Amino acid sequence: MKGYWRQRSWIIVGFFGVVATLAAGVWTYGYRQALDQLGLRAEADLALASDRLSTQLQIYQELAVLTATHPGLRGLDNSPEMQAQANTLMVAIADKTGALDVAFADRNGRVLAAAQGLAGQDLSQTPYFERALQGALGTHHEVMPQTGRRAYFYAAPAFEPDGPVRGVLIVVADLEDVEQTWRGSLPPVFFTDDTGEVFISNRPELLFWQREAGQIGLGPATGDAPAFASVDVGEHEIWQLNWGPHVPRAGLHTTVSLPQIGMTGEIIVDVAPAARIAGLQAAALAALCLAFGALLFLASERRRALALANADLESRVADRTRVLQDTNVQLRREVTEREEAEAALKRAQADLVQAGKLSALGQMSAGISHELNQPLMAIQQFADNGAAFLDRGRSEKAGENLGRISDMAARMARIIKNLRAFARNESEPMGKVDLVHVIDTVVELTATHLKAEGVALHWSRPLTPVYAWGGEVRLGQVFVNLINNAVDAMADADNKQIEIAVHGGDRLQVIVSDTGPGIEEPEKIFDPFYSTKAVGSSEGMGLGLSISYGLVQSFGGNIRGANTDQGAVFTVELEPFGKEQAA
Repeated sequence: MKGYWRQRSWIIVGFFGVVATLAAGVWTYGYRQALDQLGLRAEADLALASDRLSTQLQIYQELAVLTATHPGLRGLDNSPEMQAQANTLMVAIADKTGALDVAFADRNGRVLAAAQGLAGQDLSQTPYFERALQGALGTHHEVMPQTGRRAYFYAAPAFEPDGPVRGVLIVVADLEDVEQTWRGSLPPVFFTDDTGEVFISNRPELLFWQREAGQIGLGPATGDAPAFASVDVGEHEIWQLNWGPHVPRAGLHTTVSLPQIGMTGEIIVDVAPAARIAGLQAAALAALCLAFGALLFLASERRRALALANADLESRVADRTRVLQDTNVQLRREVTEREEAEAALKRAQADLVQAGKLSALGQMSAGISHELNQPLMAIQQFADNGAAFLDRGRSEKAGENLGRISDMAARMARIIKNLRAFARNESEPMGKVDLVHVIDTVVELTATHLKAEGVALHWSRPLTPVYAWGGEVRLGQVFVNLINNAVDAMADADNKQIEIAVHGGDRLQVIVSDTGPGIEEPEKIFDPFYSTKAVGSSEGMGLGLSISYGLVQSFGGNIRGANTDQGAVFTVELEPFGKEQAA
């Protein structure tokens, strides 16, 4: 056992070493891939910042070129009045453009007109003035000694009509004003001159830092250089910095040359997201490998444990199999017996429903006989009268009697049709049923019984069909049972009335109410063989409401009974027939 665990320990140590090596490789690859994407983003951000700076400074460049040709700047040498007007012009231009200063100097560098700071100065030794005297556009940047503000100078030559330069127009741009529009909107961006000094930046803490010759860092003009180190990762230069909370501690450094303004644009993009992405990839691989190794270890241990228990399990499984086989035989026997009992129960339920129908027909038999006998007697009388009218040659009267005979025959056919439909053992599937038609048929079937018992039936018949989900014959049996029960309940009542109404909605409701004595025990009214009639009476066995309850439940509906101030009320709830049922 000790040798087994020693071998396992060496395997686990080797596995962890492989996982660490793979994770380091994935981190390196992922980090470099992320740096490539970061480099593209840095180049795009730096290009955006450089274009923005160049565009903003170009406004002042164009201002210098256009103002140099202004006619108000001619003849300033010996005319104090013209110089005063030119000073006013310079002030107006500076105010409208936001320039720090606008000035005009003659060929000797003497400032003849200026908005403010350059007035009276000698610019002959300045490099931008000397370049403008040569007919080219001069540029320069410095910190203005009068205000301490960083400024960028544009010097445009003003030519005489015959060609030589007669003077120079100088526009001084306020770099702080230029920076306001993009400060803090990008990663740290700064622009250095040919000495390496940071002169423009969206981070104020970077201003005037300078990379000195022979050093690998940025440092202020005076004082110690801040912590700085440069590391090459593939094609990328990574700076390790400690310059403040608004500058990343580790950043990808990218540069772009801007000869149009004589500077170099530089950007530092935080590489922490790239390191996080690489770390997540390495961690995911390590976690996956460790999970896979753990699963392999657990699987091997489980396999070993299973191998040790296999022999014991085989014997126990064999014993259990014999027991299960015996149990299975017994269960099959019980299933067969239950299926037979269920089939017998369904047959008994069908017979019980049919018996309920026949019982209701038995109660209505006397009235039905009267309904059939009365038309037969009328047919005989009309036939005799028709024969007599024919003998007398009164054919029109004979025709009237024949028409009445046809009406009586149609009435008898309708009664017999309703009786046959009610009495048949329905096996059709459920479907769309017109409640209004069903209740009309039931009212016609029970009309004689109601008349014989002196019961007035009020049927609030809707003007349009109301369609429900169910079986037409079985629904008719439900309402026949409810009406017959109401008639029997009102046997000793003075006021015998039955009301039937249909209400629509999410669930259809058919309400049958009477003026009888009410329900003695509402909670038992739907129990089989429950009856308030005398034992052994010919009026029923207490199955009518129980059968009705089962029929309504089979349609997905419900039936309930309750008492009111006038008598009993039964509410039959049914599902309306919808499109989904039709589909």
